[in-house]
Amino acid sequence: MTGRIVDYELYEVPPRWLFLRLETSDGVVGWGEPVVEGRAHTVRAAVEELLDTYLLGKAPDRIEDHWQTMYRGGFYRGGPVLMSAIAGIDQALWDIKGKRFGAPVYELLGGRARDRIRVYQWVGGDRPADVGDAAREKVEEGFTALKMNATPELERVDSPAAVSEAEARLGAVREAVGDEVDIGVDFHGRVAKSMAKRLAAALEPHQPMFIEEPVLPEHNDALPEIAAHTTTPIATGERMYSRWDFKEVFESGAVDVIQPDLSHAGGITEVRKIADMAEAYDVAMAPHCPLGPIALAACIQVDAVSPNALIQEQSLDIHYNEGSDVLDYLADPSVFDYREGYVDLPEGPGLGIEIDEDHVRAKAGDIDWHNPVWRHEDGSVAEW
Repeated sequence: MTGRIVDYELYEVPPRWLFLRLETSDGVVGWGEPVVEGRAHTVRAAVEELLDTYLLGKAPDRIEDHWQTMYRGGFYRGGPVLMSAIAGIDQALWDIKGKRFGAPVYELLGGRARDRIRVYQWVGGDRPADVGDAAREKVEEGFTALKMNATPELERVDSPAAVSEAEARLGAVREAVGDEVDIGVDFHGRVAKSMAKRLAAALEPHQPMFIEEPVLPEHNDALPEIAAHTTTPIATGERMYSRWDFKEVFESGAVDVIQPDLSHAGGITEVRKIADMAEAYDVAMAPHCPLGPIALAACIQVDAVSPNALIQEQSLDIHYNEGSDVLDYLADPSVFDYREGYVDLPEGPGLGIEIDEDHVRAKAGDIDWHNPVWRHEDGSVAEW
């Protein structure tokens, strides 16, 4: 008989992450990262509720059944808070299972479909600036793919100058790095559909790798019209939380790259299913991950077994990471060494990382990170 889940701890750590430590009665520890950026306190309460009312005392083995119970056991389902709570618990359960079998999670999911996964690096910050020099620097460090924000806040119908400035920024990056480097451009949901068409057309001559979240996910019904105005691949999905949320974009045929987040979209169990659905629609996957090392490790496990995994976001040196960064919480940071723009698949059991528990406890506290609230010149709230 295997051990049972007997204890858990939650740690809010800088810059804006929430770590979950699950422990079994026979001493196996699994780690997860259940967080919504800026809503760590809220997700923490959801994790505690799920563990205290259901999972404590259970054997960790039946991950699919646990997932179904946590999801379907509540009459009200889905959304960022519940799905992120489930995601972090699911990651920790897979970490435990891999450690029990002495194998990486990807071996338990059918074995790897690749030896390494390409990664991209952020440049330019929230209000993009100095992107050309930053891009050149990151390419010199070995990255072959970059991502940048397209614009600062944008009016629903903005000036020709705003479009020209966005085009000039992307042009500066393209000139700095040449045609061998891929550049993803994130609209970040800041752009209303009235401007998304115009902006997509203006950026197209510089051949971005994709345009990301050209509209907010609640306006995904506008994606076919936007796709009709550009040949640039369209990416979205970081604010979509289950395979049911992704159904519409698959069926519309407008999206070329999906970006589920392993800490928001139900964890390893659910994102593996989303990836399989995407493959059936000839859609690539590039998991969203501006988060910590546990989330990144979970992403790489799913990338490893997904033939349609295109590239992996990672948050080393990202503009949000003030006070701590991805590698700070690892006993062996070399597991995330980037070479030639790729990261090798980890070979350790479970998620393949060893968390430095002493450092986590030393850094843990009440982390009060919230995303900024931006306003237009007339004082109305702008999309961040």
